[in-house]
Formats: sequence, structure tokens, C-alpha cells
Amino acid sequence: MTFDFDTPVDRAGTWSTRWERHAGRDVIPLWVADTDFRAAPAILQALSARIEHGVFGYSTPPPELRAVIAERMERLYRWRIDPSWIVFISGVVPGLHLAARKLVPPEGHALIPRPVYHHFKRAMELAPRAFTELPLLLQQGRWVFDLDVFKQAVTSKTRAVFLCNPQNPGGTVFRRDELERLAGLSQNLVIVSDEIHCDLILEEGLRHVPIASLAPEISRRTVTLMSANKSFNIPAAGCGWAIIEDPGLRNAFAGDVGAHVAGSPSVFGLAATLAALQHGDSWLAAQLDYLRGNRDLVERSIGLPMAHVEATYLAWVDCVSLNDASELFLKSGVAVSPGAQFGEPGFVRLNFGTQRSRLKEALKRISASLTTSSTPSPRG
Repeated sequence: MTFDFDTPVDRAGTWSTRWERHAGRDVIPLWVADTDFRAAPAILQALSARIEHGVFGYSTPPPELRAVIAERMERLYRWRIDPSWIVFISGVVPGLHLAARKLVPPEGHALIPRPVYHHFKRAMELAPRAFTELPLLLQQGRWVFDLDVFKQAVTSKTRAVFLCNPQNPGGTVFRRDELERLAGLSQNLVIVSDEIHCDLILEEGLRHVPIASLAPEISRRTVTLMSANKSFNIPAAGCGWAIIEDPGLRNAFAGDVGAHVAGSPSVFGLAATLAALQHGDSWLAAQLDYLRGNRDLVERSIGLPMAHVEATYLAWVDCVSLNDASELFLKSGVAVSPGAQFGEPGFVRLNFGTQRSRLKEALKRISASLTTSSTPSPRG
């Protein structure tokens, strides 16, 4: 079966966060991390069937969804889990906030990377919990942890380390040996690992490694947050899960008011996720091929330094040489996410999960803005 990622989809008037912000203006929105691709046919069919049924009452995650997640973890990542380890939540973001509040005591301390998706920091701030940011280093074109800084950041009050793998916004796929060193340095700490982009590996030959899969003793202190939302472009459906082996850790995360705070998946999220994981792999493979082409286009056309994107559909672009790059690009008709949102004001994050014709036009506009910004002003 062939899938069409090239035909533009008009998202105006569909309540799209990305498209509504600049509605009515000639702006190409490449900021919020969803794509402009229609969901896989299997997902659309599953949702249609639920709508045809017509009753949308309170819903319980079906046993077959637990089973298919467990099967997928073993098949794709060589990670054997028990279906009972799975805790369903409405999404990964609620999972981050729940972990900050439930797994780090009020007097405790946590470590989070920088740059990173802004809800890592917001979860700490809103809990509130003390935290230290661990600046990532650019080494051989990849954003990685500075292990010396990591060692120095751990205190007697540190209780958790938060990981984003694949890394958002840097695009790094952490290798097994890198994860082993990180796990070794974080002994006795809870690891909260956001792995929502695990299926979006663009670099052929690379494999995602869940940090919990490294060893049983690491699994027992790890909370792995996942969802089909990014891979299959269904974030509005509302479904995610945490994989937590240790019963005590699982109860701390999800017990008492946990489910009420984080919310339950919607019936549409459950149906869409089950369909995606059961029948969406051929669509996902085709999307990955398309995104690789988009990534290559960005890397050779952006005209600014950036790390090679190993995973995700997000480019982390170095704009230190520019004055307020996100505003400069917006004036030229392209909306990107300002780096300050991720802890690095000199950068921008560009979402290339869109039709290639639209992406080419956006890159053309960015190129024109760079030419304009480098042109000396005439002397009066």
C-alpha cells in the first residue's frame, strides 16, 4: 500500500494549536510538535467504527492493548515486560508532572537535561521541587550528557533523574553504552524516561534502546513514559502509558489520586492507539522515509549550524549569530519555536513534519530573511 504525505491538508478552522495562532496571516507554522499528515487508514477506520457505535461512556483500557504494547516492546526493542507493569495515562506530559509530584519528595531534588522539552522544567516548577539542569554538550554532531557535570550535580537530596530519549529538541538517539554510563552514575535514583519519540528513528541502522531494558536492577527503578501520539500523529486523541516494573514505584506513581490527577485515556485515544500498534507499521515506515527526506532537505538548506537529526521530526538550529531569530523568521512568514522555551535562547526548534512543498517554501523564506539580516544598513 502507498501513502500520500505530499498532498497539503488544510487545517484552518480545525482548532489546530499550530495553525490557529497565526490564522489569517501568510505564516507557515513549523513550531508545535505535531505533523500535518493525516492519520494512518487503520486509525481512521477504528475511530469511524467507534463513532458508528455511538456510545461514548467511561472506558477501561482493553486487555488487548496491554498485550500489544508488551509484544511491541519485545519485538522492536528486545525488552520483555509484563502487561501488568503498564499504567495508562492521558499523555506523556501528565506523566512528567505526576512523576515530579509523586516520585520526588517535597524536600527532594531532581536532575533534568538542558535543552529539553519545556514540560520537564515546568513539572519541577509547578510541583514545586528543587532541580538542577544538566547542560548537554555538542560532540561529533550529537547532543550528549557531560558526565562530569552529572556527577557533580548529584546531592544527598537528589531522588530522580529525568531523561528524554530520543532527545527533544536535539534529535539524539542515546546509544546503549551512553545509557549504561548514565544509569551507573544515577545509582539509587529513580529514572523517569520520556521515550515518546522512540518509533521516530530517522538514522537507518540505529535502534532505540529503552533505558529500563538494560538490566533488571535498572528496570526496577525506572518509569518509562510512552505514547503513540507522536509516531502516528494522534496527540489530540489522548492516550499514553507508563511502564513501571516495581510495584512500590508503580503505586507511588499511580496510586491514591494519581489516576485522577493525570486523567484517563479517552475512548478515542484507546481505539486509535490499539489500531496504530496493531496495523500501523507500514504507514509508520512510509512516514519515516518521508521525514528522512525532509530532514535531509533542512540540513542542506537551512544555512545555519545544526546537529544531525537522528530521530524526531524536529531540527535544533543554532541561531546565536542572529538577533532574535524566531522573530526574524516570523517576519518572513515562518513560525518556529524560540530556543528560550527549551533553555537555550540562541537556538530555534523547527518542525519539519509537513508536506515537502510547504517545507521548501518555508526554507526559502528563512534563506531570504538571513540574506536581509546580513545586508548592512545604508548610512545616513
